[in-house]
Amino acid sequence: MSDLLSVERLTVHFRTDEGTVEAVDDVSFSLRPGEVFGLVGESGSGKSVTALAVLGLVPPPGRVVSGRILFEDHDVLTMTEDELRRIRGARISMVFQSPRSSLNPVLPVGRQLGRLYRVHAGLGRRAAAARTVAMLREVGIPEPERRARQYPHQLSGGMCQRVMIAMALATSPRLLIADEPTTGLDVSIAAQILDLLRDLGRRTGAAILLITHDLGVVAGMCDRVAVMHAGQLVESAGVRALFKRAAHPYTQALLRSIPRLEEDAVMVSIPGAVPSLLDPPPGCRFAPRCPLVMDTCRCEKPGLALVEPEHGAACFAVTADSLDAAAGR
Repeated sequence: MSDLLSVERLTVHFRTDEGTVEAVDDVSFSLRPGEVFGLVGESGSGKSVTALAVLGLVPPPGRVVSGRILFEDHDVLTMTEDELRRIRGARISMVFQSPRSSLNPVLPVGRQLGRLYRVHAGLGRRAAAARTVAMLREVGIPEPERRARQYPHQLSGGMCQRVMIAMALATSPRLLIADEPTTGLDVSIAAQILDLLRDLGRRTGAAILLITHDLGVVAGMCDRVAVMHAGQLVESAGVRALFKRAAHPYTQALLRSIPRLEEDAVMVSIPGAVPSLLDPPPGCRFAPRCPLVMDTCRCEKPGLALVEPEHGAACFAVTADSLDAAAGR
């Protein structure tokens, strides 16, 4: 199966008064049609910037320094603004963080959704209104006719997120990017939103790029996952392989830091701090915090290498044999 999206050696910098922030450094991954792919890491690891680059929306003073982003075999980075506008919202859609601030506060939500049908599907006013109500019903909003006439401030956070999902799926995109879609929602509403995304993705056939810092969400939602740290990709694997046989020391530390319900469980924090992206370490950016660090790690950047089929890790200390030994094989 050919890849729907292929990000190849993407590097994104931001120029600031203090210097250049190396927000994304040589990141590569691919997304297959119909799958849910997780991009996970701490805040500031470069996840959202990577997603914005896919849409050609890296805000100034940011710029893509190098790399390719192939969507349906066309390089997004070489497209004109008109070409990008034709795929945004039509072939690629995005659910942003903070849904209430992503909606226009002075327009009813139904009018905002209906405009997508009129612009991208060429529907008339009545047909667009009917499709709007049907889509609001499909994403689980009660009394969709009444809700369509309401403004964002009249809806709960969960309903605003459902409206955003309806807008993202209105034109049956091939790729849906969901950037921390449950931010600010309580646990029960967040679970409903994730279930909705998964179910709608399966029914429409859309691939989903899910950006999150929550490994629990990754475990429940994703088919494959890539782990980012300080702008670099450190591990990529199927979800089961990652949770069963995490290879990179950073991924292992993330898994150890997940709170557990056992009475004697101790949550282990990751020592040290994320390095400044204004002046990152020359080699592996996890080296100052890594228990397996070697001299090579401090001066050379490790590339993502396979440690088992479809499981890669960017670590000089990790090999297939060491992974077997760690798993007790």
